Amino acid sequence: MADDSDFFVRFWGVRGSIATPGPETRRYGGNTSCLEIRCGGRALVFDAGTGLRYLGKELVREGPLDMDLYLTHTHFDHVCGLPFFVPFFIKGNKFRLWAGHLKARDLTVRYVISELMYSPLFPVPPEIFAADIAYNDFDAGESLHPMPDVTVRTAALNHPDNATGYRIEYSGKSICYLTDTQHSPGQPDQNILALIDGADLVIYDATYTDEEFAARSDWGHSSWEEGVRLCDAAGAKTFVVFHHDPDHTDDFMDRVADEVEQKRPGSIVAREGMILRP
Repeated sequence: MADDSDFFVRFWGVRGSIATPGPETRRYGGNTSCLEIRCGGRALVFDAGTGLRYLGKELVREGPLDMDLYLTHTHFDHVCGLPFFVPFFIKGNKFRLWAGHLKARDLTVRYVISELMYSPLFPVPPEIFAADIAYNDFDAGESLHPMPDVTVRTAALNHPDNATGYRIEYSGKSICYLTDTQHSPGQPDQNILALIDGADLVIYDATYTDEEFAARSDWGHSSWEEGVRLCDAAGAKTFVVFHHDPDHTDDFMDRVADEVEQKRPGSIVAREGMILRP
């Protein structure tokens, strides 16, 4: 049983772009982005990729839910789990769904989710959900306070259609979640450096290696080497490689794990089911 000060992240989906379940991704996982962050037993959810379905099956055991779900952005691989999230279909549950990348485009998260679940793309609209769901939009850069003792700081990320990075602060510790962001070689992203300054745990978009990035520098993603450089520059503690490319097999990720350990000892490559405490 977690005590009131327990603070951890559990990975339900670590893959990027498209889910890749199968024998070559069994050890690291094939589901797309979804994190559960517990603050003294209370849960926050980040992103709604295919991993959200499995988190939902676990959460239904906890009885009535009152939770916040934060999206980095609304590209398909980060929202496709929403229609399959069982707690949304249970009356008495309460959710607040947040997005920080849409207001600048005069869009709302409610509109985008409705479009996602619009026939003939999906057979039923969001109105099928029985839970009480509040749709909230904010501007990246704002600080949010889902609980009196929890602060969620945000920052804009460099990604097509925009994206938002998060820093969750609780009990004197911090977990940062920054995925789907593209770096400029030799020009560290100042928004990211400010957000991860002195952070305990930094989960970063490490879709590529630097070598791969050279041919994909305008695809909206980053490399594990850039994650190392950012964490070093910001004085962050533990670096976590995240958003694995769908073509990167378990054997490939093992090689990345060896290389990142040599470059920055103590770094971690995210796996589904992994629990990390800052």
